[in-house]
Amino acid sequence: MDGVELRHLRALDAVAAAGTVTAAAARLHMTQPALSRTLAQLEARVGVRLVDRSSRRPALTAAGTTLLGHARAILAHLDAALADTREVSRPLRLGYTCAVLGQQTVPLLRSWRRTHPHVPLEVVRHDSSTAGLATGDADLAVLRTVPADRRIRTEALYTEGRVAALPDDDPLAGREQVLLAELTAGRDLPLALWPETGTASPELWPAGQRPARTVEVRNVDEWLNLIAIGGAFGVGAAGTAESHGHPGVRFVPVADAPAATVYLARPAHPTHPRTDEFRAAVRDVVSGGGDGGDGRASGA
Repeated sequence: MDGVELRHLRALDAVAAAGTVTAAAARLHMTQPALSRTLAQLEARVGVRLVDRSSRRPALTAAGTTLLGHARAILAHLDAALADTREVSRPLRLGYTCAVLGQQTVPLLRSWRRTHPHVPLEVVRHDSSTAGLATGDADLAVLRTVPADRRIRTEALYTEGRVAALPDDDPLAGREQVLLAELTAGRDLPLALWPETGTASPELWPAGQRPARTVEVRNVDEWLNLIAIGGAFGVGAAGTAESHGHPGVRFVPVADAPAATVYLARPAHPTHPRTDEFRAAVRDVVSGGGDGGDGRASGA
């Protein structure tokens, strides 16, 4: 990959984001032939085809998709480095998939605002396994699964219980707690899963007690809506229940489900100069040092 330059990476990113070479060229303020030459140079220097040009809308190859993830992280890291060099306090971006820190979310946001008034904190949901870290759209993330991406580091913060998400007219919805077996025995409702970011799977149940059917959704909103209309039931971490009240859905603790671990994740090479300070602030809040809470992590 000798000779690969930032302009090559920006060209690949623009094509992926814009969908066409023409639109990508306009975004980069260059001509279409010049952009095509830049992409060809990148492919020649990497040694593999990155963009499939066989249709009207070019699509990234598997190799192109892999390089794009790295490219976006590199570009985000560069932007952060330049901002730091210019002493510009850009927002620190905290990604999450289904929930942040449950009951400790507001204490964290208040504590950070009080101690770092010149470093805004943006909390943004990303429906991906890394909550925006792999693409450079987040500087840190709260996750409930460990991503396979080797560029990402995680640290366990605490554990929280699991809850069943049920239609509010379900016979089990009025219970104080349920057992895993009660959610499946003699019941026809499928288990709603979002494979990329969710924490539940049929493997939570012992063999012979697992849900007969599953249905996949793309994010927590689809998950809640499907459950609310009686199309499925779900199992999630307690933080999801605390962050996502929904008409028509009741959350009931699952007494015998294994606890879920809450992780704070970050790139191996930080993309914001305040990364370590934010990590310390999170640890302080979940251990009871922050304001506005009693020091107990949700469901721990």
